[in-house]
Amino acid sequence: MGEEVGYSPFFGVVGAASAMVFSALGAAYGTAKAGTGIAAMSVMRPELIMRSIIPVVMAGIIAIYGLVVAVLITNKLSSADDGYTLYTGFMHMAAGLSVGLSGLAAGFAIGIVGDAGVRGTAQQPRLFVGMVLILIFAEVLGLYGLIVALILYTKT
Repeated sequence: MGEEVGYSPFFGVVGAASAMVFSALGAAYGTAKAGTGIAAMSVMRPELIMRSIIPVVMAGIIAIYGLVVAVLITNKLSSADDGYTLYTGFMHMAAGLSVGLSGLAAGFAIGIVGDAGVRGTAQQPRLFVGMVLILIFAEVLGLYGLIVALILYTKT
């Protein structure tokens, strides 16, 4: 199905690393940005702290998407001598980049919305439902990347 060359597993390794690194970067940014909003909001309204944890949880889920794809790719890795082709390597790299970069974008969106949302909710509690809806739309960006990554992964 593809050409077997000595460096073909390199692309699979890049895919696994990309899945984990980029999705973890997105999750870390989302957690940090939303966390600063929670810290600022909790000074005025400490009773809303637990309710405001939602953006941090949603940012953490982004890293799980990358972890799933990275583990799947890693389990399929083998040497070129064992039949790991360039096609397989490229598909694994595409899967890793798909979930990783989608997770990075979703983490940025969750962090920004989470920060502004929890600060706004402290002043106007009716904003909470709108914040959660926007967070869901931001989270689904990472889910789209996961779906595409799984489809790419199964084509190998």
